[in-house]
Amino acid sequence: MRVAIARTMAEFSIDVHTNGLISGLKAVRPDWEIIELAPRSFDRNNSSWLLRVQKYYERFWRYPRRVKQQTADIFHIIEPCDAHLVYWLKQTGQPAIVTCHDLINFFYRDNLKGSVQLPLVSRNAWIYAVKGMKYADRIIAVSSATAKDTTQILNIEPARISVIPNAVEAIFRPLPKVEVESFRARQGIGKETFCLLNVGVNHPRKNISKILQAVAFLVEKGLPIQFWKVGSDFNTEQKEFIQSHNLTKWIKYFGKPDKSTLIQLYNAANVLIAPSLHEGFGITILEAMACGTPVITSNVSAMPEVVGDAGILVNPNNPMEIADAVICLQKDPTYYQDLVNKSLHRVKSFTWEKTAEQVAKVYEELLSSRSSSNRIVSSNYLKITTGRK
Repeated sequence: MRVAIARTMAEFSIDVHTNGLISGLKAVRPDWEIIELAPRSFDRNNSSWLLRVQKYYERFWRYPRRVKQQTADIFHIIEPCDAHLVYWLKQTGQPAIVTCHDLINFFYRDNLKGSVQLPLVSRNAWIYAVKGMKYADRIIAVSSATAKDTTQILNIEPARISVIPNAVEAIFRPLPKVEVESFRARQGIGKETFCLLNVGVNHPRKNISKILQAVAFLVEKGLPIQFWKVGSDFNTEQKEFIQSHNLTKWIKYFGKPDKSTLIQLYNAANVLIAPSLHEGFGITILEAMACGTPVITSNVSAMPEVVGDAGILVNPNNPMEIADAVICLQKDPTYYQDLVNKSLHRVKSFTWEKTAEQVAKVYEELLSSRSSSNRIVSSNYLKITTGRK
């Protein structure tokens, strides 16, 4: 089988998914030919109008034409924002599959503000692209929550949607105790300090403000904690909250570390705190669990699917509930270790080989169904032309 993987413009989290899927497919179907297609990438921080016009030209004209000209048994579009490629592929009747990671922009209309100069244009372009999923042969949703959103928002029948979870890279793993202690020592953190970690962007749905409220309560209670933020920095409102509540000494921002440092942070933290309001999956949850770090996350959206019984689920709108979960883990070492063990056991189910095996079966089933349909059409045509019944 010849499979064309249509990548999106360079984006860290999606690139991790794509690289993992491709490596998994090569492992479980070594006789298949996997070809990778990718658009030209652009500097996201460049505000040049000429560059932005070039970006839209690349995304909506040059790249689709290139994809359409390829020959493959299956075309797999990795991101819903590139589902407009389906329009082009359908012109030649080529089979198309789209992976849907989330439809968050439908829920958070302001999600693009601050990241683009013309949010209305970008939103309309995104909607146009995403609606291409309605014409795909199959949809792969990374969680049941995302599958439900896809059905309700785009009116895509569940029979065309396969739920196949993301996986975690093997490099995320528990580190030797001496390495973890050394890392904490370099941060000036003693054994008694209970470190809370949050990894990712700072969109409103990530709920960082509620984490800060929980941190303020824990500090007021005198717990020896420190909150580590990794990824996007705090916004102005959050920084003002930190200043007004005198939390500066209990909070540290690590920026955007390389993967090696990120793994150290996961291991050195005592808990990942991720009370998002909405996630298509929640890859940081898996990464923390793979490092043996317990997770406190939301009881809504896709998070319960990922964490299972290996973490603590809380109401993301209740900072006191978030704080109580931290206190519970800090006060009960037996329960804490139980979650560590459950986390390490649960992540064994989330490998790229297992994900790729399920994806490969979707490819095979699609080709089989198309082949059967073609045989029926050919048979009916033969009956009509020969007068046979």
